Amino acid sequence: MADPRITVTFAGHVATITVSRPEKLNAFDLDMLKELSAACDAVEAIAETRVAILTGAGKAFSAGGDIKAWAAMTPNEFGHAWVRFGHRVFERLATLRVPLIAALNGHALGGGLELAATADIRIAEAQIKLGLPETGLGMVPGWSGTQRLVRRFGAQVVRRMALGGEIFSAGEGLGLGLVDDVVETGAAVATATAYAERIAKRGPAAVEVAKLMIASANGEDNGTAVEALGSILVAKTADLKEGVSAFAEKREPAFKGEW
Repeated sequence: MADPRITVTFAGHVATITVSRPEKLNAFDLDMLKELSAACDAVEAIAETRVAILTGAGKAFSAGGDIKAWAAMTPNEFGHAWVRFGHRVFERLATLRVPLIAALNGHALGGGLELAATADIRIAEAQIKLGLPETGLGMVPGWSGTQRLVRRFGAQVVRRMALGGEIFSAGEGLGLGLVDDVVETGAAVATATAYAERIAKRGPAAVEVAKLMIASANGEDNGTAVEALGSILVAKTADLKEGVSAFAEKREPAFKGEW
C-alpha cells in the first residue's frame, strides 16, 4: 500500500492534519479526498482532542484539485464523483467538533483556498498567494468556493478572485479578511501550534458549543448546530435517564420534566 498522503498526528490536545504530496504541490486526487475524510474521523475519534491544525508538506499548502485527476472524467463523473464528493469531504472538515486552524505554509489557490476556508482561523506565511483561478481554465470553483467563501469572506472579494482572477498576497489577504495573521516564512505551523495551545486551555465544551453557535449565526449548517446543541442539552436531563431506564425495564416512563 502506498504511503498515505493525508496524515494525522496527535500531541496532547492538538491534532495535526498534513496534506503530503509535495511533488504535486499537495494537489488532491480522489484517493486523497477519501484519506481526508478518514482523517476527520480520526480526529473526532480521540475525545482528548480539543483543536486541530491543517497544513501542507513542502513549499505549498495546496494547489487544489489535480487537473490530471479530473480532466478525463465524463461530465457526470466530474459532477458527482469529483465535485459533490469533494464538497462533502470539505464540509466534513469545516464541521469538525473542534476548532480548526489552517497553517498556510505555501500558496492556497483554487481548491487549496477552499480547503483553507474550512478552517476557523487561518495563519499565513508572508510569501504565499491566495486566489480562485478556476475561470481561467474554463471552470468554476466547486468545493464551496462560491458558497462558504462568500459567507466567510464576503461576496465582493470572491467576485474579484473568481470573476477577475485576482491573486492576493498574504498581506492583502489579511486586509480583506481572507487570513487572520501573517507571519514570516517558515513560522506558520509554530504560530498555529501556539494558537492551538491557547484554545486548548479554554473550556472544551464551551469552545465546541461556541463554534456551533457561530456557524449557525453565519448561516452554516444550521440543522446540525440546532440538533447537536439540543441533543447535548437533553442528554443531561433526568428525563432522558428515566426514559432509558423505562425502556430497559419494559415499563412506562414516569417523566417529571426534570433537567
